[in-house]
Amino acid sequence: MARKHAKRKVVLASGVFDLLHLGHVRFLEEAKKAGGKNAELIVIIARDSTVQEMKGRKPVMSESQRRTLVESLKVVDEAVLGFEDFDIADVIERIKPDVIALGYDQAAMERQVREYIGKKGLNIKVIQVGKFEEDELDSSSKIRQKIVEKFSR
Repeated sequence: MARKHAKRKVVLASGVFDLLHLGHVRFLEEAKKAGGKNAELIVIIARDSTVQEMKGRKPVMSESQRRTLVESLKVVDEAVLGFEDFDIADVIERIKPDVIALGYDQAAMERQVREYIGKKGLNIKVIQVGKFEEDELDSSSKIRQKIVEKFSR
């Protein structure tokens, strides 16, 4: 008797991924694990305009460079640029994820996602990936700060 192949679970993660670092890689690894064996990890890369709006500054690296770098990671199956007018409903409707993985610093996004899923009665698991052990350069802002310190002497 032929065994049916289980549908691969789609895991959705998102972020800016400016100055790619180990914390980003660990986040994406944990996100993919949340989908179980053979999960497919799709990563939404924030648009430059979205980053400017959210953080009040443009990213160091362009959106196309950030997308290409993230997609080159072994753990990532596909990386796509976010929508110009970001709307979590559009993202969920287009990608149809089984799992949405959020970072420890995405509390506002988690509220929006849970509210939308609840309102629509969708069967999507939402997980929050915790912060990893502190490292000297575990965030893009720490990397920027170190560069400033090193070269302002």
